[in-house]
Amino acid sequence: MEDNRRIPVHVSIIMDGNGRWAEERGKERVYGHAAGVESVRACTEAAVETGVKYLSLFAFSEENWSRPEHEVHTLMELMVKAMGDELPTMMKNGVKFIVLGNRARLSASLNGMIDDCMSATAANDRLTLIVFLSYSGKWDMLQAAKRLAEECADHPERREELLSMDTVGFSRYLVTRDIPDPDLVIRTSGECRLSNYLLWQAAYSEFYFTDVLWPDFRKDEFRSALAEYAKRDRRYGKVK
Repeated sequence: MEDNRRIPVHVSIIMDGNGRWAEERGKERVYGHAAGVESVRACTEAAVETGVKYLSLFAFSEENWSRPEHEVHTLMELMVKAMGDELPTMMKNGVKFIVLGNRARLSASLNGMIDDCMSATAANDRLTLIVFLSYSGKWDMLQAAKRLAEECADHPERREELLSMDTVGFSRYLVTRDIPDPDLVIRTSGECRLSNYLLWQAAYSEFYFTDVLWPDFRKDEFRSALAEYAKRDRRYGKVK
């Protein structure tokens, strides 16, 4: 891990297994979500320590709104509390905090806490922590297409310019427009799929799947994922 050239700039994690972790202990699913907050803290610290510049976490998908109302409500309350509790640590460690997703579906109290945390940490530059809330890859591409269509309608004089847009140009309409694509995507709990997450952005990401449930995924597991990434030969479709 000493070779900084092999440290991914952006690590993204699909945090999976909270419910199963709780059920294995005879607890309600929300107990696992609470335990998972400790893993978020541990991985954020590990990212700072190893020199990762962007850490993104898939916390709540658009599809998750179909979960039982009690679980969704408890999750949202947990997120509000976690943001308040973790703000001093983020300031201490130089962590910039960002939330991306369909925030129109979030409560006023949660959006207020998000805005407060984003504002307070805006000048921090050691690590950017991105939390995806009410997000899906298909929603992201759809909202990007709608924004582009609106721009075409509002500026017909730019029609030829917009029609000749390349993939880099289109990426600027995604919610991640100012964030580099993930170099490494980690998924916990033994599941091996993207689950409608960063469908555009992960086109050339390396993937790391582990059977470890999210509440048990801590610094050692994070470092193991980075060590595995360091062995990969990223060719981006080219021959080396």
